[in-house]
Amino acid sequence: MWYFCNELIILFIYMSTDQEYNEIRPYRDNEIHEVIKALTKEEAFKTLLQFLFPQIPANDFTQKLLSIRSVKAFQIEIIYPYIKGIIKNTTQGLTSEGLDTLDPNKSYLFISNHRDIVLDSAFLNILLLENGHETSEIAIGDNLLIYPWITQLVKLNKSFVVRRNLPSRQMLESSILMSKYIRHNITERKQSVWLAQREGRSKDGDDRTQTSLLKMLNMSGNGNFEDSFREVCIVPLSISYEYDPCDYLKAHEFLLKKENPEFKKSQADDLKHMAKGIQGRKGRVHFKAGAPIDAQLNGLNALDKNERLIKLAETIDEQIHSNYKLWPGNFIAADTINQSKIFADKYSQQDVERFNNYIDEHISRVQGDREFIHQALMKMYANPVKNFYKE
Repeated sequence: MWYFCNELIILFIYMSTDQEYNEIRPYRDNEIHEVIKALTKEEAFKTLLQFLFPQIPANDFTQKLLSIRSVKAFQIEIIYPYIKGIIKNTTQGLTSEGLDTLDPNKSYLFISNHRDIVLDSAFLNILLLENGHETSEIAIGDNLLIYPWITQLVKLNKSFVVRRNLPSRQMLESSILMSKYIRHNITERKQSVWLAQREGRSKDGDDRTQTSLLKMLNMSGNGNFEDSFREVCIVPLSISYEYDPCDYLKAHEFLLKKENPEFKKSQADDLKHMAKGIQGRKGRVHFKAGAPIDAQLNGLNALDKNERLIKLAETIDEQIHSNYKLWPGNFIAADTINQSKIFADKYSQQDVERFNNYIDEHISRVQGDREFIHQALMKMYANPVKNFYKE
């Protein structure tokens, strides 16, 4: 009897704590059936299902969804085969290093460079499953949650909401809540988390961790900087796409901002980027997990607040940069930018022709200054080489 009562007390404490995060957290197993029932009545969601799974009759797929009773089942039965299809149809292979050396019984905070809105975290979760880990929870900005049903859908898939563009006081409150939630996940729920190293994607390929992200994470710490970050167990993660299917869209955005400094992407633009990222060819894709950051934290308490954050950001970036998988196109772009042949031994003439044909084809998709677009694309592919070699 005592053991049973003790278990109930633990469950009550967990539920009470979890309720604090209801505004942002993903759905739990006991909630998903009602959410799926509501989704299956949404015409836009049904249209999406027909687009994503055209080979399965709509009624059959609806019944399959309604039979699911856990988040894990939703991910393995619905999300996993769909993402595996994307890998098969739009890449020349997804590979990884380092995930197999991490302890599957521990939880980690994966901080990575950010290339694709949807697939960075989706590919990571495929790789985690295939390396014997549980999937991670995923941070997603509320700017992408255009309709309520999209919010419901991503929260079924272990995504939690990052609120953006709030007034300063509300932003502070939101940041504190998110910091507490991430730490709660890792230390109490034993649930790994994925975060991009900055707000939004790095559009020029020059990947840098924002100190504001680290400041947010430290808001829920105990006041000891080193212990606070040891507790969340940061693992820097490097994501390397041979081809970025949204590269020309990113380059075009640079052009639009050059012509109009006030230009901002619309929600329709975000949806376009998401679709192109999923559907476009990516070549080879590689993920490499670095070593958990631990000993590198020693001595940071002695620095002032800003220096601590800068040093930790540099530590994360050093691993991300050194763990890039550099493809022939990266070296070709670097030599093109530098008007040199420094990396000529890293690619063949056939590689040059293939890469240049790819670039020309992508430039042809947008209107405007072709030379500017070309330069922007070259920098995008060259910057990982620059960071890898610390030029």
